[in-house]
Amino acid sequence: MNFAGTLPLLSGTLKGRNKILTISELTRRIRSSLEQEFFNIWVVGEISNLKKPTSGHVYMTLKDNDAQLQAVMFKSVANTVKFELKDGMAVSAFGSVTVYEARGQYQLIIENIEPRGIGALQLAFLQLKERLEKEGLFDPAHKKPLPLLPKKIALVTSITGAAIKDILNVIQRRFARVEILIYPVKVQGEGAALEIAQAIGDLNTIPDIDVMIVGRGGGSLEDLWAFNEEIVARSIYASRIPIISAVGHEIDVTIADFVADKRALTPTEAGELVVPRYDQLKDSLEKIKTRLMQALYNKIMLVRTRLQGMRNGLSSKRLLDKILRLQQRLDEIIQRFDTLSKHTLELERERLIGLANRLNSVSPLNVLQRGYSVTTLEKNNKPVKSIDELTIGTQIITRFSYGKTISTVVEILK
Repeated sequence: MNFAGTLPLLSGTLKGRNKILTISELTRRIRSSLEQEFFNIWVVGEISNLKKPTSGHVYMTLKDNDAQLQAVMFKSVANTVKFELKDGMAVSAFGSVTVYEARGQYQLIIENIEPRGIGALQLAFLQLKERLEKEGLFDPAHKKPLPLLPKKIALVTSITGAAIKDILNVIQRRFARVEILIYPVKVQGEGAALEIAQAIGDLNTIPDIDVMIVGRGGGSLEDLWAFNEEIVARSIYASRIPIISAVGHEIDVTIADFVADKRALTPTEAGELVVPRYDQLKDSLEKIKTRLMQALYNKIMLVRTRLQGMRNGLSSKRLLDKILRLQQRLDEIIQRFDTLSKHTLELERERLIGLANRLNSVSPLNVLQRGYSVTTLEKNNKPVKSIDELTIGTQIITRFSYGKTISTVVEILK
């Protein structure tokens, strides 16, 4: 065959070519182009081939009816996802497209992921609720009754929030003769759930606590999320002390509410549930006393009537004298019972007054009124327990029984 006619054409073709690229160079160019074009985008699809290796990264395929896209979510992002990812779940994923050069495969690096049709936190709430309910953590048979008249109440909440003021005001108004132990914790943000669970565990080591209130004031779902964490739910379930959950407002429902022995719609209601009203309790005791006295009086009158009938039917003076002595004895019993009842009520009144004085002596508000103060860091409101926590220039808040001051540390003396 004669190839002479083709050689000039081939030579011209080679001269007209651009630079010849290696596979790595071509892949890097494609990657650069994709990363510039498809940066910070949202895509929607269905999860399939979900994989969670021990590295902590999450790999998946996002697909629709006509195409599929490989995706990866690195450990730092995966640890922030509140809900559980599952195959078949419809999601919206935010991130950037890049190329995994080792396989020449383009993929989406996910920076945020949300379930379609429902918020991430709401889905996480429903998933945890379903799982814990199957385990029996919400079983009514496990719930402990609240004491009728507790001697010591523990509060697990923020020391600076409105909830603690509401609870203390209600208890003081309804039944001031009770001891209150306050365990201050963070109620929102990172680490709050761990502090709440730790507080519940610590308080369970104290033998004479009768009931515990765990809660905070209202807020968004994000603000209340510490009370939807599994660690808090399991600490409530494991508590030997009855727990009242008092989180947010009436419309706010948390996992802690389902596990607790009693749910209060608000912190104010928690104060109403934990102690009775003193005046109502006293009135009830008076009514019981009246009913007992009336019942005893009716019994005595019945016996007296029978004795009188026996006396009328007997002619023997000796028997009549015996009956009269019995009547006199019954009158003495009535008088002694009345005296004993009054004495018992007086002793109970003195005991309640003593309890009230004890409560007042340990009240944190009373301590401030005696001239003491509380110093906290201005940046995070944590109590200052040692000068080792302070540096020159640190801003601190000093609270008195009335008002507070903000100051800056200018000198530290050890």
